[in-house]
Amino acid sequence: MSEDRYDVIVIGTGAGGGTLAHALAPSGARILLLERGDFLPRERDNWNSEAVFVANKYKAQETWYDKHGKAFHPGIHYCVGGNTKFYGAVLLRMREGDFGEVRHEDGTSPRWPLSYADFAPWYRQAEVLYHVHGQRGADPTEPPDPSPYPYPPVSHEPRVQELADDLGRAGLRPFPLPLGVRLNESDIPHSSCIRCDTCDGFPCLVSAKSDAHVTCVRPALAHPNVTLMTNATVERLDTTASGREVSRVVVSQGGTRRQFAADIVVVSCGAINSAALLLRSASEQHSNGLGNRSDTVGRFYMCHNNSALLAISRKPNPTRFQKTLGVNDFYWGDGAWDYPLGHIQMLGKTDAAMFKGETHGLLPRRALDELARHSLDFWLTGEDLPRPDNRITLAGEGLQISYTPTNQEAHQRLTDKLRGLLRAIGCEPSILVPREAYFAKRLPVAATGHQNGTVRFGNDPATSALDVNCRSHEVDNLYVVDGSFFASSSAVNPTLTIIANALRVAAHLRERLGSAVSAAAQQMPSA
Repeated sequence: MSEDRYDVIVIGTGAGGGTLAHALAPSGARILLLERGDFLPRERDNWNSEAVFVANKYKAQETWYDKHGKAFHPGIHYCVGGNTKFYGAVLLRMREGDFGEVRHEDGTSPRWPLSYADFAPWYRQAEVLYHVHGQRGADPTEPPDPSPYPYPPVSHEPRVQELADDLGRAGLRPFPLPLGVRLNESDIPHSSCIRCDTCDGFPCLVSAKSDAHVTCVRPALAHPNVTLMTNATVERLDTTASGREVSRVVVSQGGTRRQFAADIVVVSCGAINSAALLLRSASEQHSNGLGNRSDTVGRFYMCHNNSALLAISRKPNPTRFQKTLGVNDFYWGDGAWDYPLGHIQMLGKTDAAMFKGETHGLLPRRALDELARHSLDFWLTGEDLPRPDNRITLAGEGLQISYTPTNQEAHQRLTDKLRGLLRAIGCEPSILVPREAYFAKRLPVAATGHQNGTVRFGNDPATSALDVNCRSHEVDNLYVVDGSFFASSSAVNPTLTIIANALRVAAHLRERLGSAVSAAAQQMPSA
């Protein structure tokens, strides 16, 4: 067998690709992981606000374009583990109702081809794998599950506990956010997680955040049948003459072009870059892009309606690990409006260096310190709708994201709900600052953390690119396993659903690979 032939090639090492590789590694299948970035360096700057948020040291140095052709730099990271190296580790299940049709003022979110019940066992496995802490039943909108979270909820620090108590007195039901961290609060001296103030948006210097690198890629590489190539950019996928199978994966690495082949090819580059790769792989057999006879590849892009909002606490807020509380009382509505509003959660604690970057040096350091000392930081998420004109297209060497927001009224109402609670939670009633007003990049186009929906799955090849196993309707050995497959975005962080789906598809692939791989595994020496 040629060294460039594998059973499975996985392109991307984030929540989708990294998890899938981990699930397949024990099967004995020869797996090649291709990552366009490198291992993120472990260095002091991992926890330096100026390096991470002001200098953008770890973000990809790429130029993309919005729908008007205006250039911007995307908030995206190319490294082993992908964007999970920088995520806030909030791992929420989609609500049971999110899998059905959901009416919004701007339209209806479509029904998924699978139900919550189809995902429930994979959510359970995902929570165990990613060390999720939480409290089952505390979230009033949480889907049903008789099993507890694998780890207890992360405790609130005093100011956040006061916030939770104040919200409870206001008639709401705040809950502990489900978090993927390696924290042992009953044995802090031996806990990997130290509850630092550099978690949300930062890489974890002590490998205590459950990112895809630490949780999945690193243990997968302990298997002799798993190979990782870094700094390996996949340029295109070529097919056989029939167009029914991917025959070659064309890779550029360090100025050298290489070709690989596999029985199964899994694309997991993130919803934006996965769509771009399929579009770049157009050929005589697939003139509109690989597997794109439906003309859905790149379309129906979603990224949520997100806002970072800053409240000013009347008393100082010395919290270090702030991202422990969520509110879903308005998820399905507020009783005064007929449509869902969305989700509220805490952000990681802001420091003066972050404000320095966002205010472009217009405020003195003392004012920034005081602002940070009193801030309570919130993240609001609302569902955006899958619209065909919200899409990814190729633009020379870069990409164009044509995106027009939807459901803005719902997001404004959710913001007003938070604003109406400020006095009750001990904050200045007239001050609720949208922090994106200070970002050098504009949300939502440059913010890519919640990207999904560009290679949607479904039962009808005329309206979807993938079947329910996330296999291309047109290319038998091609799968897409990241947020691309989403039929709708819901209003919760997408990462746990991406992980659960990767586990689900991995089970399907183990069956497909079958006896041939099992026989090879029996002959392979143990790691």
